[in-house]
Amino acid sequence: MDFLLDPNVWIAFGMLTALEIVLGIDNIIFISILVGRLPPELRDKARRLGLGFAMVSRLLLLFSLSWVMGLTADLFTIAGHGFSGRDLVLLLGGIFLLYKASHEIFVEVEAREQHAPAATDNAAVKAAGAKLFWAIIGQIAIIDIVFSLDSVITAVGMVDQISVMVAAVVTSVGVMLVAAKPIGEFVDKHPSVKVLALAFLVMVGMALTAEAFDQEIPKGYIYAAMAFSLAVEALNIRARGKRQAAKD
Repeated sequence: MDFLLDPNVWIAFGMLTALEIVLGIDNIIFISILVGRLPPELRDKARRLGLGFAMVSRLLLLFSLSWVMGLTADLFTIAGHGFSGRDLVLLLGGIFLLYKASHEIFVEVEAREQHAPAATDNAAVKAAGAKLFWAIIGQIAIIDIVFSLDSVITAVGMVDQISVMVAAVVTSVGVMLVAAKPIGEFVDKHPSVKVLALAFLVMVGMALTAEAFDQEIPKGYIYAAMAFSLAVEALNIRARGKRQAAKD
């Protein structure tokens, strides 16, 4: 228990928890957007399952560190470029995120109601809702693995104590669990913000794909661009609210 009195441990815990939360922003946005397609009564359950799977993925990877670090070794080479297991996971995850975010933008902008179940048969609606629920959980699980791998490799580079990493992961997921619902409701309430968030996921997908080819794009640039876009959109939302109030 002496390590609990070590200030360096608490500093490492605080820094790693903050980093895990920052790295989890794209995960929260992805979950919030997908969960928004579900009936209201299923959304909280989907959020909990999605973030629960994220935590389990991170913890399992933390407890298999030797295997995770082995993923950085090249498996094969194409045109002079070596591909490791981590590169393949990032590449497939980036392509999946690019496809999913682009598809969601299309659905939101051009065909918003194309997946809505017909409201003529109650049983059919429930069956369609259950099918959609598990399809969304499956998609969240896939992208959780990608984000978890990147998060764990980053954590290993910062801290060498497994207990600190586990505590930071559990704390960060707890924070994300609290934040996910209000973020999801805000995104769902403002379609323009939803499109911006999807565009953010497209950028994250591009960054993951580029990283698979050893072309790292600092996430700080992506977050800064998204923060600026959201600040501009917040001004637009406020202006629209004032105009609506004036009309009323």
